[in-house]
Amino acid sequence: MDSFTWDKDVEDNVSCLVRTSNPSTFGKLELRPAIIYPSPLGIEASNNMTIFEQEWDGMVNGTVEAATDAETSSVIKYFGAVKAEFTEFPNVYMLMQCTPDITSQDCNTCLRECVTLFKNQFWGRQGGEVNRPSCFFRWDFYTFHGAFGNVTRVPAPPRPPAQEKESSATDKKGRSTRSWVIIAIFVVLTLINILVFIGLIKFFAGRRRSNNGYNIGSAEYSEADGQFMLRFNLNMIMTATDDFSSENKLGQGGFGTVHKGILPNGQEIAVKRLTKGSGQGDTEFKNEVSLLTRLQHRNLVKLLGFCSEGDEEILIYELVHNSSLDHFIFDGERRSLLTWDVRFRIIEGIARGLLYLHEDSQLKIIHRDLKASNILLDTEMNPKVADFGTARLFDADETRAETRRIAGTRGYMAPEYLNHGQISAKSDVYSFGVMLLEMISGERNNSFEGEGLAAFAWKRWVEGKPEIIIDPLLMDEPRNEIIKLIQIGLLCVQENAAKRPTMSSVILWFGSETMIIPLPKAPAMTGSQCQSEYGTMSMSNVFTELSSR
Repeated sequence: MDSFTWDKDVEDNVSCLVRTSNPSTFGKLELRPAIIYPSPLGIEASNNMTIFEQEWDGMVNGTVEAATDAETSSVIKYFGAVKAEFTEFPNVYMLMQCTPDITSQDCNTCLRECVTLFKNQFWGRQGGEVNRPSCFFRWDFYTFHGAFGNVTRVPAPPRPPAQEKESSATDKKGRSTRSWVIIAIFVVLTLINILVFIGLIKFFAGRRRSNNGYNIGSAEYSEADGQFMLRFNLNMIMTATDDFSSENKLGQGGFGTVHKGILPNGQEIAVKRLTKGSGQGDTEFKNEVSLLTRLQHRNLVKLLGFCSEGDEEILIYELVHNSSLDHFIFDGERRSLLTWDVRFRIIEGIARGLLYLHEDSQLKIIHRDLKASNILLDTEMNPKVADFGTARLFDADETRAETRRIAGTRGYMAPEYLNHGQISAKSDVYSFGVMLLEMISGERNNSFEGEGLAAFAWKRWVEGKPEIIIDPLLMDEPRNEIIKLIQIGLLCVQENAAKRPTMSSVILWFGSETMIIPLPKAPAMTGSQCQSEYGTMSMSNVFTELSSR
């Protein structure tokens, strides 16, 4: 299977399958990949889940039967939509559909696999959707896809009854009742099929641009690697952010804006809305979702989910309340809040986040755009590395790569990367060293005309006057400890990448008072790099390689 999507219009109406493949898949049951979109909300604990599950399972059986019994329909094949009244929920909606080229038995198998996957992964959520190349399953507490307009609500599916002896008269009455039920179901399904057929005609006749239809690998649930990511509904995001109101705007960058939002369950979120029509934003979107799905660390920002509908590409993160580091370290008033203890904790946290990316995670990732504005601070001033749009994924045994496309920010890029396109973990180490010196001095890297902070600090080090670069607000703090970190920072920005330490060495030096730390060599005298951090550099167009090669 090359690609597939169960698509829908921007109003969440009719769903249809679009599938492409090199070999023919006609008549073949295709179960992989499976993509799951669970509701972010859970069913309240006060509800009786035992009764709910029994009724839900009964509804599943009825919907599967309705879908597979539609085999001979001339309007739409293998389609079933049921609306039911549960004991504790007045309205429950369920829809199932298979591609018309497979057998009824294969349709049954595919739908049952969807149900099993949802129950195994997200049972207890308020609805969900599972897509496979051969079938579609969705249920919820509200209508969707315009499929339930004329569906009669049926009572809660019965729980397994106790066995009783029944008279022949009762048998006859039961058979009569069942006959009427079968007739009623047939009439209802016929009406549904006609309505859906009309809806399909209207949909394709007046269709606006819908979801752009790509699957972002592990950003959506995949049985191949066990990864999943919540896909949010655009209407929910619009409601959460009050239609992206200016009052909820937290900031703006080169690829879009960030707004504060509140989900229906009360959870606060940060919503990054990428600029429409930006090729750079589209690349960032795919890369960030792909990578952050598989990364979990206290010093990395947490991606909660994404939304891709029409022209909209949106990333949803946990809300980190204290904004980014640059709003503190480069602000004359706020910088006073950053005591040495706080600064050291931030520096160490960033180092641990990088160590996780380089060595400890299931992937090996080079961030490529480390700077103060990409470090978020929570309420306790703990740092979280953010913005993985330009990150590069390495193979486990890969130590260095080369690219002709340079992505990053001037002043923070290692010289071998800027000049020759050579990427390695030592590229991030260089950027970390620049940030470390900024944390100690309280000055931007570009505040030192013609040479940059690294070159300025090196000259003061050679003169035996490293204390000159220390922020005056830190003059009463432990001088020897601060100078030790200046030394570590200079080691990180050495021109020779091989001489730069690993992040594991940096963290060991942070925690030791007895280890001998090497003396630094000269950094690259790259005064031409010292531009505004908002001037992102590109040798062609900023572009991110997604694959691990």
